[in-house]
Amino acid sequence: MKVIVVGCTHAGTAAVVNIKEEYPESEIVVYEKNDNISFLSCGIALSISKVVTEPEKLFYNSPKGLEDLGIKTNMKHEVLDIDFINKKVKVKNLIDNEILEDTYDKLILTLGSWPIVPKFEGGELENIVLCKNYDHAKTIINKSKDAKNVVVIGAGYIGVELAEAFKIQGKNTILIDAEDRIMSKYLDSEFTDIAEQIFTEKGVRLELGQKVEKFEGKDGKVSKVITDKNEFESDLVVLCIGFKPNTQLLKDKIDMLPNGAIMIDEYMRTSAKDVLAAGDCCVVKYNPANDTRYIPLATNAVRMGTLIAKNLIEPKLKYLGTQGTSGIKIYDLSIASTGLTEEMANTTTKFNVGSVMVKDNYRPEFMPTFEEAILKLVFDKDNHKILGGQIISKIDLTQFMNTLSVVIQNEMTLEELAVTDFFFQPHFNKPWSLLNIAALEAIK
Repeated sequence: MKVIVVGCTHAGTAAVVNIKEEYPESEIVVYEKNDNISFLSCGIALSISKVVTEPEKLFYNSPKGLEDLGIKTNMKHEVLDIDFINKKVKVKNLIDNEILEDTYDKLILTLGSWPIVPKFEGGELENIVLCKNYDHAKTIINKSKDAKNVVVIGAGYIGVELAEAFKIQGKNTILIDAEDRIMSKYLDSEFTDIAEQIFTEKGVRLELGQKVEKFEGKDGKVSKVITDKNEFESDLVVLCIGFKPNTQLLKDKIDMLPNGAIMIDEYMRTSAKDVLAAGDCCVVKYNPANDTRYIPLATNAVRMGTLIAKNLIEPKLKYLGTQGTSGIKIYDLSIASTGLTEEMANTTTKFNVGSVMVKDNYRPEFMPTFEEAILKLVFDKDNHKILGGQIISKIDLTQFMNTLSVVIQNEMTLEELAVTDFFFQPHFNKPWSLLNIAALEAIK
């Protein structure tokens, strides 16, 4: 059995490693247009802030690692065309420009995502950079050494982490977003208000509710960012506006959403025969809303890539969907969320949305130290099913959201969560878990 894999970051790496384990006699051929694999882009901000001193350590596998497993790994090779009927791929060697054809028995599409880059006037100026892969990481780290004024455009997780990192390095840092709040896709205002306050206290300038219109430059380099409300001096701009599926290659050839996300079934199969797909190039089943959405996350990608190996020959193990669980650390605040925020539930679903917030010290007050935690539950008032949750504290309590992710996936109700068994030990918590307390409060 010959398996061709197009693209090899998180989903692709997980797929090929597991396929080789499941089917050791299989012939696996990887075509990847970069010269590296498995780079954890979430570590770019850690590199800038010098928490991670060697960006090279942000890889968890390598072309040589795959070659050692017997996987033919073709780096700097770009797939130009796919013939799904005759099971052929057309590939360009980006080093010598040679064009070659290859055939497959099974094809795996793990094309990933790419940053959204609007066509701004002045967008071609030097020192306007993206934040996605290892090359971007090296560019940002190098250019930031001499930068004084840094503008980060996009206040999602990546933009927020970068803004903190640049400020830690002593840069004049401005964070711009079209939304009125930072991290608005992941957190409700009760939580973003706290995060925004600490950013302001630390000296990060938040410029929210405004759209970038153009860039101006001097000597070919960016010098100013112009929005619909203001203008800002800048000698380095990082675009973190969002991501889109990297699937232009497949247009009109396979079933996709209008945004280019590949449609797959619960076994990772596409609409084309013997073709499977996983990761950021795909739609995912979103359990809280019981629909399908585009949610690019490395955790989804690795899980889906592993499922490809399990279901390569025949359907064996179903994809259970995602809650979009995520976490972030901002200065000394540990924050996490899962499922729908209250705002998102109200604007994107027809649920009769309710919510409850609880504040409590995470462990007994007789202990030498204790810190306050704030936890929010979002639920359906009609059937009491839990739809989402968020937590914030100076203590790392983010694992509560992993627990709540399981709760949502299994469609538990407030009544069930209220009396769910959790351990108690004064070093770690109180007799009633914060999740119990929130659920009990919601059903009063």
